[in-house]
Amino acid sequence: MINKSKEGEFMNISVVKNRCPQNHPCPSIKVCPTGAIVQNGFDAPSIDPEKCIECKVCVKYCPMGAIQAN
Repeated sequence: MINKSKEGEFMNISVVKNRCPQNHPCPSIKVCPTGAIVQNGFDAPSIDPEKCIECKVCVKYCPMGAIQAN
């Protein structure tokens, strides 16, 4: 998921699946202000690039460090 940031640089917010335990509801879903994080059951979540505003709240909130901004 590559988004163009406000500064004109490209940012990639992604989920590193091997860092996500995938056995619980993703806690970062509830802090995303735009609803850009979706999860199917207890699978690893994914980021909807159309909704993501690159605020990085999910990156800071993920307890496992599975959601990362590059």
